[in-house]
Amino acid sequence: MDKFTTLTGVAAPMPIINIDTDMIIPKQYLKTIKRTGLGTALFAEMRYNEDGSEKADFVLNKPAYRESKIVIAGDNFGCGSSREHAPWALLDFGIRCVISTSFADIFYNNCFKNGILPIVVTPQQLDLLLDDADRGSNATLTVDLENQTISGPDGGTITFDIDPGRKHILLEGLDDIAMTLKRDDSIAGYEGKMAENRPWV
Repeated sequence: MDKFTTLTGVAAPMPIINIDTDMIIPKQYLKTIKRTGLGTALFAEMRYNEDGSEKADFVLNKPAYRESKIVIAGDNFGCGSSREHAPWALLDFGIRCVISTSFADIFYNNCFKNGILPIVVTPQQLDLLLDDADRGSNATLTVDLENQTISGPDGGTITFDIDPGRKHILLEGLDDIAMTLKRDDSIAGYEGKMAENRPWV
């Protein structure tokens, strides 16, 4: 998993509440267990017409936001079913950070497991960030995980809270398997003792 330290990029404004996982990636794209190739399906029903052509008014189809790395969204982002394809699709598109006033718990946890930083801000802070994002590609945001800050194009800075353990996971680029392997010596030692004390197991 790629480390998350500092991210500078265009932020796509999506001031919609209750963006659920089916909106993030509709059910027809869940047949695969591969984490790649899902970026084209991100927000598919909002992004494409029935004939497959792009909807010109959808934010990620606008020239200024096609390379967005950050999404700024309304309350309760990632609600609905627990599909892990949702963060996979965001990541495959290039989104490394989602900012909202609140997240659904399962989606929030899945973000950390896949290298995406979900940031919770106040409604007032969200309004400021949405105003920055509305300026398009000329106004990038910088997210500094180490210092827990979001810097806007005018020099304004917002601070955010994050669990220290989850912060460490992103800074080091550790998924669940990598976290387990960091304790390989302890695991091997425990298994060795078990083999000595309970050879019949």
